[in-house]
Amino acid sequence: MAVFMIFYMLVIIALPAHGDAFIGVNIGTDVTNMPSPTEVVALLKAQGIQHVRLYDADRAMLRALANTGIRVIVSVPNDQILGIGQSNATAANWVARNVIAHVPATNITAIAVGSEVLTSLPNAAPVLVSALKFIQAALVAANLDQQIKVSTPHSSSVILDSFPPSQAFFNKTWDPVMVPLLNFLQSTVTESGWPSKGDSSEPDATVDNANTYNSNLIRHVLNNSGTPKQPGIAVSTYIYELYNEDLKSGPVSENNWGLFYASGAQVYTLHLTNSGTVFANDTTNQTFCVAKSNADSKMLQAALDWACGPGKVDCSPLLQGQSCYEPNSVASHATYAINSYYQQMAKSAGTCDFKGVASITTTNPSHGSCIFSGSGGKNVTSVNGTALAPSTNSTNSGCLSQYYNGGFFTSTVILTLILSVVVL
Repeated sequence: MAVFMIFYMLVIIALPAHGDAFIGVNIGTDVTNMPSPTEVVALLKAQGIQHVRLYDADRAMLRALANTGIRVIVSVPNDQILGIGQSNATAANWVARNVIAHVPATNITAIAVGSEVLTSLPNAAPVLVSALKFIQAALVAANLDQQIKVSTPHSSSVILDSFPPSQAFFNKTWDPVMVPLLNFLQSTVTESGWPSKGDSSEPDATVDNANTYNSNLIRHVLNNSGTPKQPGIAVSTYIYELYNEDLKSGPVSENNWGLFYASGAQVYTLHLTNSGTVFANDTTNQTFCVAKSNADSKMLQAALDWACGPGKVDCSPLLQGQSCYEPNSVASHATYAINSYYQQMAKSAGTCDFKGVASITTTNPSHGSCIFSGSGGKNVTSVNGTALAPSTNSTNSGCLSQYYNGGFFTSTVILTLILSVVVL
């Protein structure tokens, strides 16, 4: 899968449209030395993760999740779709073995019937809707249909012209399946992620990009921002995924979507802003805005001038003899200024771009006595746990007027996923 494309799967699911949105994680198992179910659950509990999606209905995993309160989506594997879609009795037996046997101790809240069936298993497409209906009927018979909903995940390739989202529409090739499917189901959610490592043809698969993408996605979801067609409607998202799956085939990126290694060590720190919940033991949400190594010096100078002028950044530490004067270079001074602006704006989307010369990193650029905003050092104040730059110094505009040439504005680049929905 090309890293340049935002990875997501559209999940059509019968979920109520009220209440606050939440963040969950997917748990794949194509991992060398996969942690035991008990170890997986211990990690989930330690990280405060309350929503998970399993790609099967593994009994040991479901038993380990019992009495934890964690909300679980179980899945019907693709190789069982044909049988279930052709037999009501087969569907009922599947529900009995994999759902009824585990509730209420295990808090199963949904069943995902297959995964990307239309594109990965097209011969099963004609019975997909029947499989959903048979599973739903089994839940009704067990009086579990109000507690446990039914869904089926799709690849993003079933949508054409997905940008802007308002122009998106389903590939008409799948109308014979999609139309009855949408008549059966009610609303939409998505799951999304970004790889932290790739091969030479995947330059955007980096730790910094993964951190930025997922952090902004989480912020968007937890703010209950909704979608362009349904603003303010809670749309929950499952992050892809909990572990790096090193046994997956394909490019390097396929093995590096996880938040954690199999050992339980974090791949990178990821802060669930606005929720008080933290992934990967991050207590600082430390990200910084820095000048790109290959950035044009004139563009960096313009960024520096703008940040220290209209951007109202306190650039006095950059004056000769002050803590951040050395190294005396445009790149170094610009990095200090644009990071201060980024922190001052509470790391809002689009505030670390400066016409493409800046990027977000988790590496603290502080050096010597030069403490950058956001690092938790003496130049930083904190409001409700968010690192902010200090207020503009009254001497800023006079002493540092040499930095301001005017006319430079940041372009808005929003990495937050704009969630596509189907308007029914």
